[in-house]
This record gives sequence, structure tokens and C-alpha cells, in this order.
Amino acid sequence: MRSIPVDTSAAMLMCATEPQVKLKDLKTGEVSTDRDTGATLYTVGIVFIANGAADVVKVTVPEPGLPNGLTAGSPLVLTGLVALPWENNMGGQMRHGVAFRASAVALKAA
Repeated sequence: MRSIPVDTSAAMLMCATEPQVKLKDLKTGEVSTDRDTGATLYTVGIVFIANGAADVVKVTVPEPGLPNGLTAGSPLVLTGLVALPWENNMGGQMRHGVAFRASAVALKAA
């Protein structure tokens, strides 16, 4: 899958939702893990504020890349953020979108 580096230097980033375990299968409750390290994956809602607009996106982060004390409203810094375009065919219906993944999230120093 193609990954596109995302520059966040001109944006203000805040935690919108606390980390939640990412599920691979909602029916069975199977947890998603990193292919390379086996680390549990989490999703974090992030508010991106730039150019007079704000968007909330979910970012996938491996467990070792999450800080303690991450709560809604916390200012953040993301390391290794990439956008991952995807598409799939579900029952004849073509779906597509962009997923976001970061290697780490850190609380921004005041």
C-alpha cells in the first residue's frame, strides 16, 4: 500500500478522543496488531486545525507510541504521520478513503 508523508508543522493538533483498541473483526472482537512488531494498535481521534479550518480524523498508533495521560483536549505532536489511500469492492459497491497512521503520539510541551 502506498503511504504519503503528512507534514503537520503548520497545524495545531489536539486529542479529540482517548485511545481505543483497534479491532480487526467487530464480530469476534479480534484485536488489530502491527504486522512487523506484533504491538496492539489503537485509534486516536485527532483534531487538525490549519488554514482556518478544523477536521477530526482517526489516527492508528501502535501501543508503544502512546503516552500516558493522553486525554481529550491535550495538545499533541505526531511522529511519522502518513496517509494511506485505500479502496475495496464490497458486494459490487466500490468504497475508498484515506487512513492515517503515526508511529508515535506525544504530548506537546507547553
